[in-house]
Amino acid sequence: MSRIRQMNADEVEKILQRYGFILISQKGSHRKWRNLERRLQAIVPYHKGRDLPPGTLRNIMTTADIPDSEWKIE
Repeated sequence: MSRIRQMNADEVEKILQRYGFILISQKGSHRKWRNLERRLQAIVPYHKGRDLPPGTLRNIMTTADIPDSEWKIE
């Protein structure tokens, strides 16, 4: 079983961009990313320098349909 690695919002957003997501809007500290081709959306809480909680990271990556190899430690 793989563990989730620690990542901050900047790292997550770079991965989302690689998979075709673009920043649509921001409300407070939450940024909305969308992949228009695949009709997917991910909300990333942006707190500069702080790692995202594991459950939040898991939710972002699964709803964005990002492969496990990008965000898990093998």
